[in-house]
Amino acid sequence: MSKRESRNLLMGLDVGTSKVVCVIGEVMPGGQIEVVGLGQQPSRGLKRGVVINIDATVQSIRRAVEEAEMMANARVQSAYVGLSGAHIKSHNSVGVVPVSSREVSHRDVEKVIEAGRAIAIPADQKVIHVLPQEFVVDNQEGILKPEGMFGVRLEAKVHIVTGSMSAAQNLQKCVESCGIHVDKLCLQHIASSSAVLLPDEKDLGICMVDIGGGTSDIAVFKGGSVRHTAVLPIAGEQVTNDISVAFRTPTQAAEEIKIKYGCALPQLITEDEEIQVPSVGEGPPRRLSRLTLSEVIRPRYEELFRFVRKELHRADWYDAIAGGVVLTGAASMMPGVPELAEEVFELPTRLGPPHEVTGVRDVARSPAYATAVGLLIYARSQNNVRMPVNENRTAAFWMDRVSTWFKGNF
Repeated sequence: MSKRESRNLLMGLDVGTSKVVCVIGEVMPGGQIEVVGLGQQPSRGLKRGVVINIDATVQSIRRAVEEAEMMANARVQSAYVGLSGAHIKSHNSVGVVPVSSREVSHRDVEKVIEAGRAIAIPADQKVIHVLPQEFVVDNQEGILKPEGMFGVRLEAKVHIVTGSMSAAQNLQKCVESCGIHVDKLCLQHIASSSAVLLPDEKDLGICMVDIGGGTSDIAVFKGGSVRHTAVLPIAGEQVTNDISVAFRTPTQAAEEIKIKYGCALPQLITEDEEIQVPSVGEGPPRRLSRLTLSEVIRPRYEELFRFVRKELHRADWYDAIAGGVVLTGAASMMPGVPELAEEVFELPTRLGPPHEVTGVRDVARSPAYATAVGLLIYARSQNNVRMPVNENRTAAFWMDRVSTWFKGNF
């Protein structure tokens, strides 16, 4: 089979607290996305979603990108990059403009969204997203697409997401230091929700909780639009730390134990199950009860879900999420987590793997890659497919690849 001369490729880059994931997707002629490249590296330079070590972050990103490009057998020059962290803030706003010529035009829609964007924000913050929720034409509410309608007054309800300017600039600098242009920084909850939520869930009312390594991201949808977003500084990293302290074992060993043996509900564990736990320093490994491990894990997850419920009550959205809760992210995959969440929220809860994509099976069906896959879906919706990408390897291409490899490893 001959290779095609060009491909419509998109790159999603999820730079998280525990890992950096790079996913390359090919937009097929029918519009569907096929994942053709995956790169994953441990993240050493971030804390709770914010860059704290430029060099370490650049190295992790570079290696993840190289791995994905090698699998995809192509080089992509730009990416959509996920942004999160406790610095993220959200606001709901309203904009109002007169309709210019009795019929709502695309320009009128742009003007009313811009009017809704005009809110006072601190000097150290920048606007990441302005997301329309609904439009009102002459007091007629609930309109999602007002273009072409007759009226004299157009109103827009928008959800504005802001973030720390320095945090965004540091992340962008890390990505661009790897030779990758940042098409757009995208809020990770918005990306994840586009990958795991179904249209009828967004319409009925749903809360998505993306549990990562350093932060847990919340997004509430109602009437097909995002209504509330928030970031909580409690996630999988805190569970690992609890295991490390309780079992007196190194953090890396605690992470491995959590992934291999962790369970959020002690009642799912038999009392006689034992696990081997490495000791700190040169001490011999010990045999400890897996039930004890579960009893260490449960309180932290329960605390997280109670904080999420408290945030939903604070924002007055708890009673609006009739569709329940969808959990995604790597830390949501632990056995017992969905059941514990349903117990705390008192709402239907399910695990949310990505949908709408094919290709690499581990990516297409795993909640751990929801943000990266969501970035591809978001990129497709922005109609910013870069083409063509030439697959004919030239001497200059390979010299550039060798140079990049040396920079990342020496």
